[in-house]
Amino acid sequence: MIPEDILYTKEHEWIRMEGSIGYIGITDFAQTQLGDITYVELPEEGREIKKDEDFCEIESVKAASDIFAPAGGIVVSINSQLEDDPGLINKDPYNEGWLCTIKIKDENELSGLMDSNQYKEYIKG
Repeated sequence: MIPEDILYTKEHEWIRMEGSIGYIGITDFAQTQLGDITYVELPEEGREIKKDEDFCEIESVKAASDIFAPAGGIVVSINSQLEDDPGLINKDPYNEGWLCTIKIKDENELSGLMDSNQYKEYIKG
């Protein structure tokens, strides 16, 4: 299932906006490709990240993957539950498995992202 209230990148990250705060994570497609996630290196709170910058790393039994920011902003909070249980990303990538929240600097950066219908078509191809 691909949530409709989220925007997606071609690298399989997602962002869900709540006002000027964006929750960021990886998609169900991405976590399936990675397999069992064993470790997550989250960004520091207060760090400024730029759109398309790699700001986080996820390691799984198959590979290590850089995660790229769908938009730029300041990291407001991190999902510290992932430090003890990185498998939350496998279990619930769109809710409990979020990575961090950022305060968006420029909402225009969101305009190039895919909506749920575009993302469904993208992963089919």
